[in-house]
Amino acid sequence: MMNYREIIRLKSMDYSNTSVGTSTGSSRNKVAEIWKIAQEHNLEWPIPDTLTNKDLESILFPDRAQKDGRQLPDFEYIYKELAKPNVTLTLLWAEYCAKCDAAHVIPYQHTQFNEKYHAYAASKKATLRIKRKPGESMEVDWAGSTLTVWDSLSGSPLTAYVFVACLPCSLYSYAEATPDMKTDHWIQAHIHAYHYFGGVTRILTPDNLKAGVIKNTRSELVLNRTYQEMAEYYGTAIIPARPVSPKDKPNAEGTVGVISTWIIAALRNQKFFSFDELNDAIRQKLNEFNDRPFQKKKGSRLSAFEEEEKNFLMPLPASPYETAVWSTATIQPDYLITVGNCKYSVPYELIGREVEIRATEKCIEVFYQNNRAASHARLNYSPEPIYNPEHMPENHRKYLNYNEESFQEWAEDIGLYTMAVVKTFLYSHKVPQQGYKSCSSLMKLADKYTPARLEAACQKALSYTPNPSLKNITTILMNGQDKVKTQKHPCTDGSYGITRKTASRKGGEQ
Repeated sequence: MMNYREIIRLKSMDYSNTSVGTSTGSSRNKVAEIWKIAQEHNLEWPIPDTLTNKDLESILFPDRAQKDGRQLPDFEYIYKELAKPNVTLTLLWAEYCAKCDAAHVIPYQHTQFNEKYHAYAASKKATLRIKRKPGESMEVDWAGSTLTVWDSLSGSPLTAYVFVACLPCSLYSYAEATPDMKTDHWIQAHIHAYHYFGGVTRILTPDNLKAGVIKNTRSELVLNRTYQEMAEYYGTAIIPARPVSPKDKPNAEGTVGVISTWIIAALRNQKFFSFDELNDAIRQKLNEFNDRPFQKKKGSRLSAFEEEEKNFLMPLPASPYETAVWSTATIQPDYLITVGNCKYSVPYELIGREVEIRATEKCIEVFYQNNRAASHARLNYSPEPIYNPEHMPENHRKYLNYNEESFQEWAEDIGLYTMAVVKTFLYSHKVPQQGYKSCSSLMKLADKYTPARLEAACQKALSYTPNPSLKNITTILMNGQDKVKTQKHPCTDGSYGITRKTASRKGGEQ
């Protein structure tokens, strides 16, 4: 009989048809025919010993298969049927026996039926066999199982979700617990994984979760903006697994299962009262897991990483990526945006426009049409809005600078009488701030009528009353009374009253 097993083994090792034919006593054309059909059936080496050459002949050439009195099952049909809901091997064996009985042939017993099908399934690879290169990719996923952290104050349980990263070449792994699966913790876990590995892979393969991938179709891939920004910072390329295709990242899927046993299940009976405490325990178990010897080959994940993969990783940047969260907002008339518990200003020209906000732990940036329009140092809390004077209109900017010292400095430059009026406005109320509006209006009168006329008007008003009002001064300027010379002078010793100088004090006549 043709040695199908040897032909498939040698062809899997990339030997030529002539070399394989010489080794197996077959023609090169026959070898080419067998290899072509084997590839059509997705048969690859290694093929289990339970799948004999006779079985392979039945699979590859059903019409030429030698008969031994038993009907060989249609493995391809069984393989496809098992993918359907609620279909089991026991049901398919019962149907197989019914067909054999109708055809008056002897069926295989249940045990032999199962063994031959499992041998066929083990030899059939439905996906492309990818040879992983060291430092090429990192596969990431969330573990299906969770842990619990107990709040030390309220005593209520908090769910801890476990992030898993794996390097396919060495199977070196990383795990971390986070309070949720949102974008900021998802990206932060990537940063910690790169730091744990001591380098960056050229490709990053995540699942199609919303925290990282917005849209993934055959024609279009749209990534979360922060996720893409992180990848660009580290110089890696994000290539998500195809939807509903876990075999695109089999190492992460397998590592999730193993970590669920050796880390998550191992910590199930321990109580943790903070995520730092939980992650310390996970790190200890993770190091033990990576140092465990392989079952079917020499070494461990750690030794394989250090010997085969570590030197092929790209170097880490000088500083880790600072997680940023992007959002959009339409600027309101107060030209403020809200991030967390604080409000920050943007240029007032952007009122009514939609802007993009990039928020990190230390900085707030505002972009309009891809140009940065504003930036602020981020604060945890501020009861008052944080204004940049450059973002404000001229009149708002002046108001922001209003205070007792600024008003008095301005009045001192105008003259003695203006200073006296400003002090009256500031200190005739319960608090000085109540006089800011009158002082501001006085400044506008100086712009309108000139500082010299304002000084004269204040002198005229003080000659009438020690507590002149803004209306008094405005009326004097409007009527031109400031241009009429006055013989009365205010007292400037702080009383702002008007006194007569007697002749006796000056030695003159009354």
